[in-house]
Amino acid sequence: MARHFDAIVVGSGLGGLTAAALCARTGRRVLVLERNDVCGGAATVYRHGPLAIEGSLHEIDGLDVDDPKLPVLRSLGLDKDLAFVEVGDLYEVRSPQIGEPFSLPCGMERALKAATARFPHQSEALAEYFRRLTAARDAVALAAKHQDDRGFWLRHAPEAVRRMWPLLREGRASVAEVFDELFGSDEAVKLALAANLSYYHDDPARMPFVRFAIPQASYLLGGGHYIRGGSQALSGRLVELIEEAEGVVHTGREVSALVLGGECVIGVAHHGPGHGDPRVDYAPVIFGNAAPARLAEMLPESRREAFLAPYANRRPSISLWTLSLGLSRPPAESGVRSYSTFILPPWVRTLGALRDAGGVLGEEAGRLPPYVFVDYNQINSGLNPTGPYLGSLCGTDRIENWQHLSAEAKQARKTAWMDRLVADLDREFPGIAKSVVHRELATAETMAHYLNTPDGAVYGFAPEREGINPLGMTTRTAVKGLWLASAYVFGGGFTGAMLGGAVAARDALRATEGPIVRSALGALT
Repeated sequence: MARHFDAIVVGSGLGGLTAAALCARTGRRVLVLERNDVCGGAATVYRHGPLAIEGSLHEIDGLDVDDPKLPVLRSLGLDKDLAFVEVGDLYEVRSPQIGEPFSLPCGMERALKAATARFPHQSEALAEYFRRLTAARDAVALAAKHQDDRGFWLRHAPEAVRRMWPLLREGRASVAEVFDELFGSDEAVKLALAANLSYYHDDPARMPFVRFAIPQASYLLGGGHYIRGGSQALSGRLVELIEEAEGVVHTGREVSALVLGGECVIGVAHHGPGHGDPRVDYAPVIFGNAAPARLAEMLPESRREAFLAPYANRRPSISLWTLSLGLSRPPAESGVRSYSTFILPPWVRTLGALRDAGGVLGEEAGRLPPYVFVDYNQINSGLNPTGPYLGSLCGTDRIENWQHLSAEAKQARKTAWMDRLVADLDREFPGIAKSVVHRELATAETMAHYLNTPDGAVYGFAPEREGINPLGMTTRTAVKGLWLASAYVFGGGFTGAMLGGAVAARDALRATEGPIVRSALGALT
C-alpha cells in the first residue's frame, strides 16, 4: 500500500540527512531511502575485525562564530550531542621543494607568524594573503547572516559593498593566478600554503581563488575538528533525530524512478535487493541527495535533457584513493607528529604539478603520488583506543586508472601500490611499516560504487570557474518539487554537504508554506 509523506529524501548522505532532520523538526513526516546497508554516504565508519575505519571524512572545518553551518548544528542540537575534538595544526607538509617539514598552525595570526618565520622574504605577500583569506570569509559570513534581509543591503549599502568587495574583486581569478600575483615564482611558499589543495580540487589553474579561500579561512579561523567516534556519529545522530520525529529511514532500498504528476514530481518508486518488494510512496517535496546525473536517470527520458541543462558546463569533482592501515603501535612511536601530514614527492616541484597527481595510480612504475597521512591516534578520536591503531593515506585518483582492468589485474595493481605507499611512508617515518597488521585500498572505482557518483566524484561538482558563480549553485531544479540536497550545491566535505541539505530544506519548505516554515527554521534564516 502506498504511503504519503511530507517529504521524501533520495539518499542518506549528510546533505539528505540534514534536509530530512530539519524538515522533521518542523513537524513534517519524512521518508529517507538509502541504497546501501547503512546511512551516511561518505560519513561512515566500518569495521574489519577489531579495526574501526573512518570511511572518508576525517576533518570538519570552522565551528567559530561566523561558521555558516553552526546555526544548523545548533538548530538540531548537534553542537551538544556530539563531541568535536580539536586536531591541532592544520597540517604538516614534507617536501624536498620546501626543505625541513613545515607546520601550518590554526589561527590567522599564528599561521602568518609561522609562514613569515619560514619565508621571511615573502613577509608582505604573506600578510596580504592571509588578509585576503579573512576578507573572503568575512564577506561570506555577512552574506549568510543577511541573506533574507533585503532591507539590510539598502540601509548599509556602503558597508555591504566594502565587505563584499573581496568576492567581487577576486571575481574569476584562479588559485594559480592569485598565488602567482602574490608570490611570483616562489613555489615553496605556494606548496606550504596550499598543500591541502586536494581537499577541494587538483588543479590550481581551474579553481577559483574564492572557492579555496573561504574553506581555507574556515580551517584557520575555527580550526579543524574530528567528531569523536567518527563521522558515523554525526550521520547516526541525524538518523535518530528523524526517527524521533516519527520519520521513517529505510536502508537497502534502491530508487528506480521519480514519479511525476504533470510538471511536478509527486513520489518515488523504489525496491529492495534483487528488485524485490517494489513500492511507490508519495510526497509533494523530494530531496535528491544524489548527483544530478543519477537523478536524471530516475526521470522519464523526455524530461532528462531539460533537467540536466543547468549542469551542462559542470564537471564532476576529483575522486580519491584511500589506503587504510591497522597498526600494532601508535604512529607517534615512529615519529609522526601531526594529525595530518602531507607528503609531496620530488616530482611535485610546483603547485601546478598537483594536477597530474590523479593519474599516478594508473602508472605501472616510477613516481609516487602526493598524499596525506592521517594519524587518528594523535587525538582522542574515539576510534581504536587500545589498538590496532588507525592511520590512513589519501590522495587524488581517477576512475580510468581502474575501470578497464580485469579483476586479477586490479588486485595486482592495488597490492603493488600498497607495497610502494607503505614503503614511502616508512621512509618518512622509519619503522612504521613493521607495525602494519592490516591494510586495504579504496580507489575511485570504490567511491563510484559506494557513493553512486559519476567518476567516483567525492566533492560534488568540481569547483571551477566555468559556468558558476563564486559561491555555488541553487537547490532548485528544473522539475518542480525536486530539490538538490547534497554536495552538488555548495561543494563537498562536512560543510558543503550539510549546507546543501539545510538550504534545500529552507528553500523547499518556504516554497510550500513560507510563513510557517520561516518561523520553524528561524535559526537558519
